[in-house]
Amino acid sequence: MMRFVDMHCHLDLMTNGVEIARAAHAEGIGFFCTTVTPVGAIDARERFSTCVNVRVGTGLHPWWIADGTCGDADVGLLEELAARARYIGEVGLDAGKRGAESIEAQAAAFERTMRTVFEHPLPGRVISIHAIRSASRALDILERTGTARSATCVLHWFSGTSDELWRAVRLGCLFSINEHMLATKRGREYARILPGDRLLLETDAPPQLGNPYRLDAIERSLTSTLEQLAQIRRVNAATLGAQIADRSTRLLDFAS
Repeated sequence: MMRFVDMHCHLDLMTNGVEIARAAHAEGIGFFCTTVTPVGAIDARERFSTCVNVRVGTGLHPWWIADGTCGDADVGLLEELAARARYIGEVGLDAGKRGAESIEAQAAAFERTMRTVFEHPLPGRVISIHAIRSASRALDILERTGTARSATCVLHWFSGTSDELWRAVRLGCLFSINEHMLATKRGREYARILPGDRLLLETDAPPQLGNPYRLDAIERSLTSTLEQLAQIRRVNAATLGAQIADRSTRLLDFAS
């Protein structure tokens, strides 16, 4: 079984991502590589095709809609790819500083994609979702399209309100926790009160896109997050880590 699974990272945006993935396999570390554009997803699938410890998500990050990098043609390509993709991400909404002005375009793209996903069901589908200052709207879309019931929806680095947190729990969502989330009082409290069977680990690495990165930095981040999470929840870190690794391994269909 994997020791760790990073459930949200941008391995494809590390220039040495394949080398990291291969070294990580020997260390018992797996990855959900969340992409930021549909074209990037196609490239990443090819690039990591021989890495048995990597699952590549089909994604369109809301920031790439916000800055005009991706438009309607990209949303159409995302729909086409998502219809037959088991792993989807990073997708979602951002109403923060970088995305507020384009939130309607983001919401339209996200709803189109989630509706396509629902209309083309696949067993074991996993979706990694970005929802900054927009969790209620994202959950509305997941509920309205039926995707919350038909796929495993993972809220990455959740920072919404307490009401939004519990609504997401009721809808069946999981939560990928990273060091940044645990650096805030709200994030630590959420980590304490979330049901244990909804917890996953992530890094959201790398901090700078398009540069080389280091496996030891990824492992340190995952270890730190796990240790903090165990301390917050007052449980044994090794036991918690094994439970989360097993859950992640099953979600990403890695050989146990």
